[in-house]
Amino acid sequence: WIGKEKVVNHADEVPFHVLERSYNYGAEDGNNKIIHGDNLVALKSLLPEYEGRVKCIYIDPPYNTGNEGWVYNDRVNDPRIVKWLGEVVGKEGEDLSRHDKWLCMMYPRLKLLQRLLAEDGAIFISIDDNELSNLRQIMDEIFGANNFVTQISLLCNPKGRSQDKYFATCHEYLLVYSKQILTKGCFSVEKDSDKINKDYPLTDDLGKYRLLELRNTHREFGRANRPNLFYPLYCSEHDGSVAVNMDAVHTREIYPVWTDGYEGCWTWGKELASQNINFLVAQKKGNKWKIYRKSYANIDGEIVKQKLFTIWNSPAFYTEKGQNSFSLIFQGTSKNDFPQPKSIDYITQIINTITGKDSIVLDSFAGSGTTAHAVLNLNKADGGNRRFILVEMMDYAESITAERVKRVIDGYGEGKKHVEGTGGGFSFYEVGEPLLVEVGLNEAVDEEKVRAYIWYTETRMPYRKPTKGSPAFLGCAEGTAVYFHYEKDGTTTLDAAFLRTVKEKAERYVIYADVCVLAPEMMEARNIVFRKIPRDIRHV
Repeated sequence: WIGKEKVVNHADEVPFHVLERSYNYGAEDGNNKIIHGDNLVALKSLLPEYEGRVKCIYIDPPYNTGNEGWVYNDRVNDPRIVKWLGEVVGKEGEDLSRHDKWLCMMYPRLKLLQRLLAEDGAIFISIDDNELSNLRQIMDEIFGANNFVTQISLLCNPKGRSQDKYFATCHEYLLVYSKQILTKGCFSVEKDSDKINKDYPLTDDLGKYRLLELRNTHREFGRANRPNLFYPLYCSEHDGSVAVNMDAVHTREIYPVWTDGYEGCWTWGKELASQNINFLVAQKKGNKWKIYRKSYANIDGEIVKQKLFTIWNSPAFYTEKGQNSFSLIFQGTSKNDFPQPKSIDYITQIINTITGKDSIVLDSFAGSGTTAHAVLNLNKADGGNRRFILVEMMDYAESITAERVKRVIDGYGEGKKHVEGTGGGFSFYEVGEPLLVEVGLNEAVDEEKVRAYIWYTETRMPYRKPTKGSPAFLGCAEGTAVYFHYEKDGTTTLDAAFLRTVKEKAERYVIYADVCVLAPEMMEARNIVFRKIPRDIRHV
């Protein structure tokens, strides 16, 4: 698309800005964050603390319908790009400049989100037909086609959009990608009690269970291509117990044969059947005996999980449910008309598929704050300590996004519709100053934030202020000690006098200073690497 070559590496060129905390709300130490500012800059600022640590990313970016007024202006100094960035987004037809602009907006943000995502994490993106095919292509490029997980169809408006030209649209999509290929079943969710009671109607000493036929119910598998799974089992016609070998009690021979005579196969091999013989039971259906296995709802103390379907049609996920919840939260105010907020249950389902109780959840198109609402609800329900990070660039980041989260924490609604507060809290941030300016380090930036950034660039680890060591010491990682020898109003020198202040023992030393006067031979002998301020900070 037009402008792609200018944005492929644009995320690397975005200056690093620090985050400035405006206030804390509730019982919070800063782990939950709401950030006001352009999400491209904000995502870059999150890297030092969160790169590779976010388990679940959910975003609801502009769908680019042509009727939106979204403002994400990544300035790229190419005449072709300047031309279409300055134009009004097209409202009808296939206006290519509209799609080019959307792609240029999304690409660098997705690259930063990919870096923030944990190795065992997943990103979920709401989208509709306007940009679905384009999004699939850039996601394949950034995350890798092998890491495509699924494309879920969400029934969000069962009445359909009557203003649509041809068909009344009643669905949208949820695109799911992972950081790397994940283990089988990792997106499964626990069944709720009603589902368990329905699906597991039988009970014995080990708990609730259901019976599943041991014969493979797929005819493509049978004696011809699975000969090791074709063997006889024997049952007692008196009590239905099963044995691998015939004896005085188990005399009825049973093969995995279909009613039409097709020779199928069992789902268990003979050894596995022998080891788990107590879980097998025989029942007579008409004139034919069948073998079943017990499948329990609770295995080793864990509730059985189920795979989700690729069509989500629960009424709890409808857009009107999100609007109703939002209206209740802001009842009696002028803020209860936010356009199409997502259903809380819908976002909860997304978070539940991949996170644990201590996971980090990120939403960089935060809107009304539904993602934070869902996280707080989940923590209250199961005692978890999930953390959320929201980013919203619009002015309502404070008046709507943060205000909604405050009301969820404290409780909202009146009378029978009152909803008890979840507890918890958050810190509200603004995107602050850039770390570097033309003349070097930005003196308006707190030195601890500079130290944190340098530590991250050297180690790719979050910074924790050392409790001991020399003033310049940042920490030690994998045998390397890192130092930032800096004076705001002076010039620092890496010399023998500074080395005498270094007490930490390490295999290698990385030292930032303005000037180095040590002999190369000495530095090589002591395994010292010099980084010049600010040149090498800018370079990194």
